[in-house]
Amino acid sequence: MSGTYRVTVAKSYLSFSAAHFITFPGHKCESLHGHNYRVGVTVEGPLDAEALFVIDFAILKDVLKPMVDAIDHRVLLPTGHPRVELAEAGEFVDVTYFGAPRFRFPRSDCALVPVQNTTAEQLAKHFAEAVWTRLRADGFGQLTLIEVEVEESEGQSATYRLPLRV
Repeated sequence: MSGTYRVTVAKSYLSFSAAHFITFPGHKCESLHGHNYRVGVTVEGPLDAEALFVIDFAILKDVLKPMVDAIDHRVLLPTGHPRVELAEAGEFVDVTYFGAPRFRFPRSDCALVPVQNTTAEQLAKHFAEAVWTRLRADGFGQLTLIEVEVEESEGQSATYRLPLRV
């Protein structure tokens, strides 16, 4: 019989607090608000022949921690939204939606995130792709799946599964 091995890291310190807004169908933009997010990552793959683990837990923690720290206590702004425009004006970022002024934030308080909307689903995909980029660069190309869960409040989360080629 053969099976699949999965390793998960979802520590309490892999969390961040951030403000965001999302847009809804019908060209509606919600109010700015915040969450205390938690991020967990699961990877799947074969066992290392010598160590007999998929990947050391410490490696996953070391990869994910700087990513969550970089956006902690920031306003999450989507750089890929077709109707949200971000313009840096000196030390500020001006946000317009459908050409109408919406917000102005100090640049140092912003995290420009390469997503279309700062939903939990899009954040999970962003983290999964960033984790894979880093792990592949560090020599962990044997992995077959990366799954990231972003919980925006207790009991409310989104998961993105990124299947990988072997």
